[in-house]
Amino acid sequence: MDLAYIPSPSTGVIDLGPIPLRGYAFCIIIGVFVAVWLGNKRWIARGGRAGTVADIAVWAVPFGLVGGRLYHVITDYQLYFSDGEDWVDAFKIWQGGLGIWGAIALGAVGAWIGCRRRGIPLPAWADALAPGIAVAQACGRWGNWFNQELYGRETHVPWALKISEGPNRAAGTYHPTFLYESLWCIGVALLVIWADRRFKLGHGRAFALYVASYCAGRAWIEYMRVDEAHHILGLRLNVWTALIVFVLAVVYMVISAKVRPGREEIVEPGEPGEPKAPDAVEAEEAKPDDAEAGDAKSEDAAVESDAAVEADASKTEDAAETAKG
Repeated sequence: MDLAYIPSPSTGVIDLGPIPLRGYAFCIIIGVFVAVWLGNKRWIARGGRAGTVADIAVWAVPFGLVGGRLYHVITDYQLYFSDGEDWVDAFKIWQGGLGIWGAIALGAVGAWIGCRRRGIPLPAWADALAPGIAVAQACGRWGNWFNQELYGRETHVPWALKISEGPNRAAGTYHPTFLYESLWCIGVALLVIWADRRFKLGHGRAFALYVASYCAGRAWIEYMRVDEAHHILGLRLNVWTALIVFVLAVVYMVISAKVRPGREEIVEPGEPGEPKAPDAVEAEEAKPDDAEAGDAKSEDAAVESDAAVEADASKTEDAAETAKG
């Protein structure tokens, strides 16, 4: 008998009249809002304007959702296209199934489009958003708790997750890998924030640090999971993906630090019609006075010059008359 465990919700859906509120979708939405909020604060601290992160997220989030779903469907195609399976289920995103690798990859394409439209360097925007993405993942993993999915091997530790009998799952207590990854992502966010303040990371290196540190945790957490997955040389596909992406992120950080050391000085150029800062307005208002003062000085100089010329001419005439006499 287990004296302590983490209970699973009896259902992942709450019906609010005709509107179903799904826990999985709710966790994703909370994660997006937190990521945009934190990213906005970091972007302003870097010298950007408020609202820019949200404007670009309008492009990045939809691309990310599509990319995450595509990765899941492609790598777990047997769940949707095998005999006896309904391929229409591939579009039922509320039932779970978002691959972070596809979400980041295609989300970056959407972010690139948004940044290009605003004349903003993508690496700088990614650096500002990196900790927020990690926190968003921490929130999103609780959606797996609502769906009773993606848990680890059977265990009887006090923090075990109790799973009820259901389709493709057996009742019992298992490692709560969703909780492990959620806590790991919080740690990743704190690490990136600390390192960014300590070392002034720029040109995409804060984002690369997030990717590398997340992959390090995802590799061992993925190894614990017992859900169906493709294996290569005895390891789950996502373990290989985490290892490869980890190496690429570390290589990028090393090369970037050598090629482009330091941090971007300007992350967001001004736009026509943009409200001007009070100091700038005061400076421009002072310019006409300076110009008038300059014009007055020029007029005084011209008058003095004319007077000097007349004086010289008068002296010359007097000298000529004296010579004649």
